[in-house]
Amino acid sequence: MTRVAVLGGHGKTGRSVRAALEDRGATGVPLGRADWPDLVGALRGCAAAYLIAPNLYPDEPAYVAEALAAARSAGVGRVVLHSVASPYAPAMPHHLGKAAAEDLVRRAGLAWTVLQPGAYLQNLDLSGPVRIAYSADVPFGFADLAEVGAAAATVLLEDGHAGATYELATRVATVRELADEAGVPVEVVTPEAWAATDGAGLEPREREWLQAMFGYYDSHGLPVGTLPLRALLGGART
Repeated sequence: MTRVAVLGGHGKTGRSVRAALEDRGATGVPLGRADWPDLVGALRGCAAAYLIAPNLYPDEPAYVAEALAAARSAGVGRVVLHSVASPYAPAMPHHLGKAAAEDLVRRAGLAWTVLQPGAYLQNLDLSGPVRIAYSADVPFGFADLAEVGAAAATVLLEDGHAGATYELATRVATVRELADEAGVPVEVVTPEAWAATDGAGLEPREREWLQAMFGYYDSHGLPVGTLPLRALLGGART
């Protein structure tokens, strides 16, 4: 049975990737920070590795560089990086960290693939009023978490994806369109109001990075095409 290491495998993305691997007869091996003192040993015997940095990690390139070095030492032949749509967006510091991490992956000397998902549909709580700190009327390419997991399993287990970078989105919509479909209202607040309420408990760096992201979203949204994901899922979804 094929073993695939999932670094960051205990989070929601990692769990989705592991579930998709298991659906296809492979074993997803979840690795967390506790495994890093002997990451080389934890990676041995794995045919591939899926790299997910923690959310808003302060130095994602260093995290990915360490993982790549361990993968090479362990004899892992294939790596897939979980990045983000529009990684090179200078107004968003955490996106720039992912852009630098992508560069490291491409120069690592391993067979690589980069996945760039849009915002998760599951990150919007549509069970009640939706509170956001950016325009409700800008376009986003939203990605379904289970479909991202299925796409990851495809590129990890099948040939033909080495050297590829895929943007992933399930549908393009505005937050207002999603809220209207769910029959719930949208409340738009300023980034400053968000920082004083919902963001008050975050570390200053995380709060500043998210405020920068909201400012970018307010002006541009985060549009992502849907064709790559549909192709990776085999055209089964319309």
